[in-house]
Amino acid sequence: MEYKDYYKILGIDRDVSEKEIKRAYRRLARQLHPDVNPGNKQAEEKFKEINEAYEVLSDSEKRAKYNELGASYQQWQRMGRDSGQYDWSQWSTGGPGGTRVEWSGDLGDLFGGGAGAGAFSDFFSAIFGGTGGAGRVHTTNDPFRRTRSQRTMNGQDVEAPVEITLEEAFHGAARVLEREGRRIRVKIPPGVQDGSKVRIAGKGRSGYGGGSSGDLYLNITVKPHPIFEREKNDLRCDVDVDLYTAVLGGEVRAPALNGDVSLKIPPGTNSGSTFLLRGKGMPNPRAPKQYGNVLATVQIKTPQNLSARERELFKELSSLRERK
Repeated sequence: MEYKDYYKILGIDRDVSEKEIKRAYRRLARQLHPDVNPGNKQAEEKFKEINEAYEVLSDSEKRAKYNELGASYQQWQRMGRDSGQYDWSQWSTGGPGGTRVEWSGDLGDLFGGGAGAGAFSDFFSAIFGGTGGAGRVHTTNDPFRRTRSQRTMNGQDVEAPVEITLEEAFHGAARVLEREGRRIRVKIPPGVQDGSKVRIAGKGRSGYGGGSSGDLYLNITVKPHPIFEREKNDLRCDVDVDLYTAVLGGEVRAPALNGDVSLKIPPGTNSGSTFLLRGKGMPNPRAPKQYGNVLATVQIKTPQNLSARERELFKELSSLRERK
């Protein structure tokens, strides 16, 4: 696989800060975003490249691994590290040491009064089957077999990482998780924030001896967006405005996750002016019909590559302004 120099793709040095990485990414994303370059396949490919680069370099752990492996990083990914499947072996089950089972009685109580082969089998099934939480005891009396006890235990809660885009956080999303042939379809509600947890009842580890299953918790990561920065339920973005519109006034298109909107620019607007687009932000996760706002900040684009005639006109305008 061809080596991808993520630093070169973003046009930055290897020792830059996270803030500088983000600044470089946002600058390129505004230039290459498909909405700005409709039908431009070259820009679309470059946009994918900078997103791939930013996904790695904006994550401190991935960046460290990339710096360590260099040209071997993509090969390391292809070998399964980032295969797109969720690594269920990394699910948390209550502590850094793995599954922990606590018993209120002594070992005699645990093994039903006799440490026979069946009792030990039950004990290890309880521990390595991922169950937890003591419940009631079932006793079997058989004149031809040793009396044994079976401990009923509830299944433990587990956690799984889920990464979504800002668009998915806006509209809501679904994922299918797999574990040992078991497929679970989970829904992520609109408005979830980066770092939040979504509880899926009864989808954790199975119980033991008739105990109930634990819950599944999705640890949500929302990927950085090339245009928007999120502040709770509000979204911030920049809007490019040409010099003439800023001076004379007019209308421009401003981005929103549910479709661009028209933004009126009053005459004499300065660069850095911020306009409020009410109700165009993120849905409130506790009240999905309520939306935050978009805060659009004007960035005035200075005209480049002026013709001789245009230069003359600007000089005339400058002279007129000086006479006042």
